[in-house]
Amino acid sequence: MVEQYLDIVLCDARQGEPELKPFKLLLAAGEVATVGLALVKSGIAMGQDDPVLTRKGCFGVFGKRKDWDSPIYAGDRLELYSPLLIDPKTVRRKKANQNQDAKFQAAAAKRKARRL
Repeated sequence: MVEQYLDIVLCDARQGEPELKPFKLLLAAGEVATVGLALVKSGIAMGQDDPVLTRKGCFGVFGKRKDWDSPIYAGDRLELYSPLLIDPKTVRRKKANQNQDAKFQAAAAKRKARRL
């Protein structure tokens, strides 16, 4: 039975300042290195349905969101992300509406100035 080690880096950015920790992923014979396996063996998650990882896109490798079954390689940085505080879609919509309101107000001011 041959065991293999993969050296990866865990970056936990879920609370406050990101922490980088080196981690040796021990693989038994015939075991495939995946993101999920690394999360389980590091003690972060108990399984795929763990409440810690219920959010979609809460982990990735080198800034790219990965699935539970995605392969992981030696030297990769496995990152755990914090939840979004503000939905980017909502912010863009609000900003677009503000710009639209400003255009309507400017047009109304022009019409009012012509009448005087």
